[in-house]
Amino acid sequence: MAQPYLTDVIDERPLGKRQYMILIICGILMVLDGFDVQSVSYAAPAILQDWQIEKSELGTVFGSGLFGLLVGSLVFSYFSDKFGRRPILLWSTLFFAICMFATAFVQNVEQLIALRFVTGLGLGAIMPNAMALCGEITPKQRRISVMMLISCGFTVGAMLGGFIAAFLIPRFGWHSVFVVGGILPAVLLVVMLKYMPESLQYMALRNPEDPKIRQSLAEFYPGEQLPESFQVAKRQGGMPVKALFEHGRHKFTLTIWVISLMNMIALYFLSSWMPTLAKLTGMSLESSVMLGATLQLGGTFGTIIMGRLIDKNGFHKVLIPCFTVAAIFIAILGNTVSSVALFFGVVFVIGFAVIGGQPAINAMAANYYPTEYRTTGVGWSLGVGRIGSVVGPVLGGWLMQGGKLTPEQLFHFVALPSVVIILFFFLQKMLGIGKAGQS
Repeated sequence: MAQPYLTDVIDERPLGKRQYMILIICGILMVLDGFDVQSVSYAAPAILQDWQIEKSELGTVFGSGLFGLLVGSLVFSYFSDKFGRRPILLWSTLFFAICMFATAFVQNVEQLIALRFVTGLGLGAIMPNAMALCGEITPKQRRISVMMLISCGFTVGAMLGGFIAAFLIPRFGWHSVFVVGGILPAVLLVVMLKYMPESLQYMALRNPEDPKIRQSLAEFYPGEQLPESFQVAKRQGGMPVKALFEHGRHKFTLTIWVISLMNMIALYFLSSWMPTLAKLTGMSLESSVMLGATLQLGGTFGTIIMGRLIDKNGFHKVLIPCFTVAAIFIAILGNTVSSVALFFGVVFVIGFAVIGGQPAINAMAANYYPTEYRTTGVGWSLGVGRIGSVVGPVLGGWLMQGGKLTPEQLFHFVALPSVVIILFFFLQKMLGIGKAGQS
């Protein structure tokens, strides 16, 4: 009888308690990732008030952190394949915990820019490695739903960060946000050291005879009869980028890159600047920070609800109306200042569509590319999108500097990426692309 593949052993069995523990740890990591990435946005109004700096300088702060995130995700993805998921997650968690704590003691904007970049390097390793580890220990029939749920941790963390910041800043100052942002991952690191194993598939690829593989499987499935030996499935992904442009795939690849780029521009402009813009309209510091949290709350609901809707109706039937609503609500945001309740409601809907829409865009890429190109396809879609995550905050700071645009004009401008997204979704439909597994 042929030896079973290790992946088949995992796919044929339900999730056990040990696997759930790992998934919970990864979920908490994603929560802390979201909290720390958004921390400077919540502190921004108080920093502007404290240091009396220009908004364009603060835009550079946002951009430096997100650029570090981009670089970190690319660099540490390579090291993860070389040294394993576990060590990279442990070292990156320790690294960004130290950097976050150090940020509480910066004295000027130059130090803040440098530390946000360095912190971003550590944070950049969290999402791809946590998602990879979760995917490699989860059976195939639950893999997508589990990974979507884990990714939701980022928006949950960003949302909770707003509530925490709204409590901390008026009482202890903006520095306290970074103190908490450093302590929490340090505590989680202790748990990770004890309960987070290496990916079974990574160990098998490095050494199929590694006794730790059977030891981990026995912990996953206690009392079960397991095969004595396994075949190791070929590594997925790592295919040349040119494969994304072969056999007619170029149409989908180019359109999904534009869609991801445009949404990241709008998403990170809004995530970075929403508390500051709210403060400029006359809102209290606490309400301004809560508004940023409301944006992320909408994104959390959007991620959960849109996943179910897409399963039933398909990507285009859900995402075209979603981004149409986003464009309209962003455009009218500058005219809702007179009503605080309406302002919060509009921001919630925007978060639902824009932030909740990004995991759906990622899932669309994962759903389209065949297995052998999936990792490369999703990775490059996210990579191109992260360029927008840097552009959005920096461009926002420049546009606000010196009153280049009124608040109404600014939000009209930020609505344009959603309009472009709608056009490219229609282009996909016209070209007949975007269905799963097309080649």
